[in-house]
Amino acid sequence: MEGKTCIVTGGNSGIGFETALSLAHQGANVIILSRNQEKAEAAVKSIKAKSQNKSIDFILVDLSSQKSIRDASKYILKAHDKIDVLVNNAGAWFSNLVLTEDGIERQFAINHLAYFYLTHLLLGAFIKADDARIICVGSDSHFHGKINFDDLALGKKYHGIKAYAQSKLCNVMFVYELDRQLKSRGINNISINCVQPGLVKTDIGIKHAISFHSFAWRIRRMGGVSPARGAETSIYLASSNEIRGVSGRYWDKCKIKPSSKKSYIEEDAKKIWGISKELCQVEDYFSTVL
Repeated sequence: MEGKTCIVTGGNSGIGFETALSLAHQGANVIILSRNQEKAEAAVKSIKAKSQNKSIDFILVDLSSQKSIRDASKYILKAHDKIDVLVNNAGAWFSNLVLTEDGIERQFAINHLAYFYLTHLLLGAFIKADDARIICVGSDSHFHGKINFDDLALGKKYHGIKAYAQSKLCNVMFVYELDRQLKSRGINNISINCVQPGLVKTDIGIKHAISFHSFAWRIRRMGGVSPARGAETSIYLASSNEIRGVSGRYWDKCKIKPSSKKSYIEEDAKKIWGISKELCQVEDYFSTVL
């Protein structure tokens, strides 16, 4: 990984921090995307100290805002014309329905559309890498997911768990559909895979949850693994030579496994792809590829 440019969303804490730290230890130039400046600065300082790698930086971005994602992407591309690794790691869980500034339900915006849109904006920089890798952190929660095409915001009957499972199903379908489209265009230097990190001891179910949900998550996560363990598969997919060229797969514990039956329905994947393009106002997903 020496000298490679790696971007990790949500790299200031949890799985993202451990992923960024490992890549830094391997000599990569690591850029953390974070919403909180204070936490990002602390994470960068810690990673530099632990890895003795000075090529660590951060960019502030609110992944619920498409304008913020565009601004961050422009900043990245000014400094880096080639990107080797993107780990779409940042995720969120909310108890209540709230719409973003773009009028989109927050979990869908952060957990799915941010993956979709950021990858699109940086696609031209992946093309310039010999072995570009995109890793999307998903969840086995997608097995319980259903895409509510007629009501993606679940406005008629919102439930945080249902919204989360829907967004995680979209993660898997996005990976499969982008892999198909890359291959259909003869683009073979970019791989994209989805990761199931398992139950991890993080604060995802606490920060934006009502008291009952927060309490339930505190109990449930006691049976989880550490963020370092949860990051192992993301790190493996980002750095291992063993899986060079392997793409369009669902991973758990550094091994490929089947995803849900719903995730393989190509018609639904194409439909949510089209909806995602409309919501992000993207006419041609591959327009950034020169």
